Amino acid sequence: MSYGLRLRRILETGVGAPRQLINASWQRSLEAGVDPESPAAPLVYDGSLIKDVRTAHPLQPLLPMLAHSLKQMADESEHIMIVTDADGGVLWRDGDHGTMRRADLVGLADGHHWSETSVGTNGIGTALTTRKPVHVYSQEHLLRVLHCWSCSSAPIIDPDTDTVLGCVDVSGTTRSLHPATVALVATTAKLAEAQLALRMYERDERLRRRYDRLPPRSGVLIAATGRVLSGDPANLLGARIHLPEPGSTSCPAGILEPFFDGFLLRPAELSEPLPLRLTFLGDGQPTVRYGDRSLPLSLRHAEILTLLALYARGLTAEQLSYYLYGDDGNPATIRAEIYRLRIQLGGAVAAKPYRLMAPVVADFLELRRLLAGGDASAIARAYTGPLLPRSESPEIRCARDELEVQVRTRLLTCGSADDLWAYAQTANGRDDFQILERVAATLPFTDHRAAAARARLSP
Repeated sequence: MSYGLRLRRILETGVGAPRQLINASWQRSLEAGVDPESPAAPLVYDGSLIKDVRTAHPLQPLLPMLAHSLKQMADESEHIMIVTDADGGVLWRDGDHGTMRRADLVGLADGHHWSETSVGTNGIGTALTTRKPVHVYSQEHLLRVLHCWSCSSAPIIDPDTDTVLGCVDVSGTTRSLHPATVALVATTAKLAEAQLALRMYERDERLRRRYDRLPPRSGVLIAATGRVLSGDPANLLGARIHLPEPGSTSCPAGILEPFFDGFLLRPAELSEPLPLRLTFLGDGQPTVRYGDRSLPLSLRHAEILTLLALYARGLTAEQLSYYLYGDDGNPATIRAEIYRLRIQLGGAVAAKPYRLMAPVVADFLELRRLLAGGDASAIARAYTGPLLPRSESPEIRCARDELEVQVRTRLLTCGSADDLWAYAQTANGRDDFQILERVAATLPFTDHRAAAARARLSP
């Protein structure tokens, strides 16, 4: 009788069945289609990916503490220590070098997958499934190739979200582990959870301090993970709210507005939409401010926001692509950029067609309004330079040139010497002979601005 059939016979008859924890794990593993004769755990993260996966994982900052707690014991007992992600993917491994070489043969190494659905009953996969510390000895493993291994594992559970983040494990090629091993591993996991809780409390406290500076009735303070932190004394919302999908700000409890590393929750009927403030004129870095956040912005995202602000009714991906790239544009590229932009700005950007849902306060739109009827001095103060001067977008270049011509014409026609000098400080005004000649002729000869204008006019 094959090994797999013998396992199934044991489960069916109960004769020679293992303890209940292992029995239940065998059942789950065989129902998942795991082959007991599999030679090794599968590889899920190759060398090109594992470094990025480690860096992004929330347990990465805790690795020194985990290693300090377990590595010496692993070295002395010829065992290895392992830390995995929530799916059982091995992220880090250390310990006895001889044992690590033997572990390589069964895939107990960086990047390999040790969930129950991949390799059946094992310390890592079973601890992740049950959310409890476990020890799995020798023939309790489902895979025959693991019968020379024993392991003790404990899950690490995020105190913020109550989700499993990963697992810490000690394994070795012995028939049994010291009885204290599983207790040591469980204690190490609890230490990691305590560190995570401390970091969570520190984040919460920083948010509360900023929230306490707001006017009364500013909304309910919500952590980035949905926990209710302050502003709900009657506990009407409970401990946590369900957050909407990325790109949306609406949830059953009201409207979420970004607030530093968290959110403010306002009742939908009382909430006023946050303005989107765009500063795109001049030589400086384009900036966008949404709520209390000042967001980093690439030139491409600044170009997209400019076009959506200029075309308030919205644009399709095809139209945006043409306005940005001309005939060489690819709508798929635009869709990818919009997706990234919506992650940053949430409900401020809508789709089908792409359009801005938040009230827009933009320096170039304000300049347009002033050109339609404002006085020259207001125009000179508002115009700090060309619209996105580094942009090569055909549509933005057209809008940039149009603003430049209108500003220059208005100031030459109606502007004072002060207004003309303000324009002379912009990128295009610095070497504008007509502007400089007017400044030199209008201001007193001894005025430092007239002298600077004459110097610029000199060959």
